[in-house]
This record gives sequence, structure tokens and C-alpha cells, in this order.
Amino acid sequence: MSDTALAPVLRDPGPGLVVLEPDRARLFQELDALFTGIADRLAGRPVLGPALLPAEGLARLDYFRNFPHLGIAAARFGEETIERLSGGLAPQDLGPGDTAPTGYMLPSATCYGLLLALEGAEVGPGLRLTAVGRCFRNETHYEGLRRLWGFHMREVLYVGTRDGAAEHLARSRELILALAGELGLELGYEPANDPFFDKDGPRARLTRLDPVKHEFTAPDGTAIASVNRHRNFFGERLALTSDGATAHSTCTAFGVERWVHAMLLAHGDAGRALERVAAVRAARAGDRA
Repeated sequence: MSDTALAPVLRDPGPGLVVLEPDRARLFQELDALFTGIADRLAGRPVLGPALLPAEGLARLDYFRNFPHLGIAAARFGEETIERLSGGLAPQDLGPGDTAPTGYMLPSATCYGLLLALEGAEVGPGLRLTAVGRCFRNETHYEGLRRLWGFHMREVLYVGTRDGAAEHLARSRELILALAGELGLELGYEPANDPFFDKDGPRARLTRLDPVKHEFTAPDGTAIASVNRHRNFFGERLALTSDGATAHSTCTAFGVERWVHAMLLAHGDAGRALERVAAVRAARAGDRA
């Protein structure tokens, strides 16, 4: 079946769930290749993070104090429930007692798994890692590629010195804005309004006074990338050190599906968006030659 014939056949399975047909899937892949290029320029070493995160580890990072409403827990069926399901029980008839907790959560950001994996590490003058992961969030509503149950996040994580963290963020901002310009995207840059569960809690108030996260936004307000300053929070909670001192950390994040959305918004359709991405990749390849 041709790509043209396949596109009308594919349907989104439900609210907040999308299937990218071939052109949008290629756009996704080409964009992530550009983000990987930025990670290379930031000296990010590629790794692959875990599919689930331990709830106990997230609790030590104050995840449940700040974002309990976004979390999605991984559960398993009990033996009796499995037998009932195999006997024809409809999934919609399951009750609260039919599942048991596993102690694991679906990740809502790629960096959590990487940071937890580094617990107790001494990173010397600095460590840079990059990974793309499927992330999940319980949202109040879902909307196209802008807001999904599950989406892909490419991150570049820095763990090291205070000065190294500041340099990582400054360089990331420069590289993101340069790429957006080449892709024909007009992006805003503004402090993030993170969805803290307690808007008047200490972490939310501190963030308003001294923003630690800035977002790059498409003209329709969609946040498609961010730069995040963690200070020494994760260093203290996870005993991370850099040349013997408590480590500072930062991360640069790209919401890949949201970049697809922004490119469609800017260029009208996936075909023209792909042409623009191909031109950018060719120009960048020529610069490296």
C-alpha cells in the first residue's frame, strides 16, 4: 500500500492518542535527527533511559509534592482478575480492587530516569548525556499533537559545576533559536508556568520569584522546547558530586511531536515541512564537510 493510500486508513485510537502517518512520521524522525545534532554540539553522550521509574525514587525528588496530578502509575492485574478477564470479563467492568500497584510510575520526563541512574556518582568536571524517551502525563484535556497521553521527549542533561550548568543553558538557547530560524519557526521565549499541584506552595513561589525553566513557544502558545536550571537540587537529593562538590544540573528538552505540530503550523502541510527540514539538514551537512 502506498503512503498516499495508507494515510486515510490510519485513525487515532482515542483522545490524546495519535498515529503519525508516513509523512508526519518522517518529519518526526528528521526533526529528532536535528535535535540529536544539537546534542552532539553540546557533547551529549547517547544513552537509553528506563521505561518505568521507581515511585520511591520520585518521592525523594519531591515529584509527588509538586506534580501528583500528572502522574500515571503502572499497575498489574491480580490472579483472580486475570482469570475473569480470560473468561470474558469486559475491561470496562473492572473495579478498583482488580489492579495492584507495582511501585513504578510511567515517566513524565526523560531526565528523571537518567538522574536516578546517576545516584551517588562523582562526575568530575561535568557529564553530558542525551536520550529520547516516551513520556506520559495525566492532563485535564488532550488536543491534537499539542497535548497527548504519551509523547516523545529528547533531552540533553548536564551534571557538573555551577558555571558549566550556566554555560550549557546559554549554549542550548543559542542553538535552539538558530535551528528554529533555519526551520522558519518564529518562537517566543518566556518563563514557564509549570503546573504545580499547589500553586501557592514553596516550590511554585520560588519559581515565580526566580524562574528556573524557560520555554520556547510557537505562535499558538504551544511550548515545544525548554531549558531547565535545577540548581543543586538533584545534586543534594541524589548525592551527585562534581570534583568533590555538590553537583549542579540542567537539561534541555524538545517535545518532538510538538515540533511536528509547530512545523505544520508554520508550513501548512507535512510535505512542505519535510522540504524545509531536508534543506536545513543538507545545509548543516555541507557546513560539516
